[in-house]
Amino acid sequence: MAQGQAASYDIAIAGAGIFGLSIATAAIKAGQRVVVCEAETVGSGSSGGLLGALMPHMPARWNPKKEFQFQALLSLENHVRQLEAETGQSVGYSRCGRILPLTTTDKLEHHLERAEESKLRWHPDKTGFTYAVEPAGSRADWLSADAAPFGIVYETLAARVSPRQYLSALSAFVRKHATLVEGARVTGFDEAAGRVELEDDQSTLQTGSLILAGGFSTFELVEQLTGERIGRGEKGQALILDGAGLEGYPAIYCDGLYVVPHDNGTVAVGSTSDREFTDTQPAPGRSRELIERATAFCPKLKDRLLIKDWAGIRPRCHKRDPLIGKLPGYENLFVATGGFKISFGIAHQIADALIAEIIGGSAMHELPETFQPAHHFGVNRLEADG
Repeated sequence: MAQGQAASYDIAIAGAGIFGLSIATAAIKAGQRVVVCEAETVGSGSSGGLLGALMPHMPARWNPKKEFQFQALLSLENHVRQLEAETGQSVGYSRCGRILPLTTTDKLEHHLERAEESKLRWHPDKTGFTYAVEPAGSRADWLSADAAPFGIVYETLAARVSPRQYLSALSAFVRKHATLVEGARVTGFDEAAGRVELEDDQSTLQTGSLILAGGFSTFELVEQLTGERIGRGEKGQALILDGAGLEGYPAIYCDGLYVVPHDNGTVAVGSTSDREFTDTQPAPGRSRELIERATAFCPKLKDRLLIKDWAGIRPRCHKRDPLIGKLPGYENLFVATGGFKISFGIAHQIADALIAEIIGGSAMHELPETFQPAHHFGVNRLEADG
């Protein structure tokens, strides 16, 4: 922002990742004057990854969090199709389905029970989405039969999106209807004055409400503002291989890795999760490991060209679930972070709920209690996170 520039908004958002841009989109559609301040560039954090797996929680031990995510995955397709129509950009979305290998008799029995519970939780008679156990050797043209000696689960709710294309479409919508400023790092908020504090910038930015949605770096700013550290960053690494001919295959989850074919002729593999890290760059050794592990259960990946590898720091709350809502001690300061691995599947529904809270109104789906600040802050905030 240019020095001396004065601007006033209803809602300011710190961070142009999937949460920040989704919230901005919801706020714009609610008639708010919006500015998004991004410390670096759009998608420069963990939202700019490669995998794009939109995978449901298992249909067992059902709870409000799982129901919230289920409803989000059901509504996401309509949401992204509307975004594509509004921007003229594809987000690379497809309801691709997912394969899970069954490696022991215990797992077979367990997933047979899950398949039964899915009839209650996923409502296949209404939604059409199924969770089925198939015999050994099923779909062996894609997942090696050796990796699934007791059969597989094949479920049809899972989907995928191109993270970077999704961000590109969201940012195009925001730029058209609001203000998006890159290289503008938010460092604080004078709530009494309604002034957003920016690093190394003398411009004036006034807002009615500020939302902190800057990924893992938000935890540090929240600690400065509240005195409580409620999350950390974890490094993830993924890569893209040449996937010509694999476009129609479902995603695989095996050996702790996802293999996700995309419709642009690539296939994504990932991702790792490291609590300890010294930098944010991809480690070549880890990329080789990902390829070797994925090829072991998915032979069609053998000798595929490595197109790109990626690493980023994902935000994870100590209490595991995302943190969404008003910060303790403030009236006009809100936070949205900690999505970890499920952010892309729930961001649009998170945005709807948060904007409803800020401007007053009813959300399509209320936030689970475990997403709300009361769950994350206070005497129980240092719960062990093993």
